[in-house]
Amino acid sequence: MDDLTVLEAKRFGIISCSAKSTLGMAIQRMVEEDISGLVVVDEEGYLAGIITRTDLLRAYQQSPDWKDRKVSEYMKSEVITVTPHEPISRVIQLLVDHQIHRLVIVQKEAHKLRPVGVISDADLVYHMSKA
Repeated sequence: MDDLTVLEAKRFGIISCSAKSTLGMAIQRMVEEDISGLVVVDEEGYLAGIITRTDLLRAYQQSPDWKDRKVSEYMKSEVITVTPHEPISRVIQLLVDHQIHRLVIVQKEAHKLRPVGVISDADLVYHMSKA
């Protein structure tokens, strides 16, 4: 597994939403896709943040009208990212150090980050089981 790159190890594509989407739309997308987080993109498709099930639970707890609130109100705009060709050892280190479940894979384009995928702890555990 250690010789895999990020792009080789990820198992699924990228599922995203707009920062302007409602939380109701975001939760529906997560349920339909059976995922625990969405990459949030701006109008041009560049990385704006990430929203997870935990963020949705926080919104539910804080606001009776949570479904109508915007993703931008609850997303995390500070996102830990990796490039497509980074080694898996780097991914594991970031996941463990930051106690997170996923990293957004990005390509740099003119000082902006274009999301091209997500690599999760589930992807790595899958590959560990095959080793």
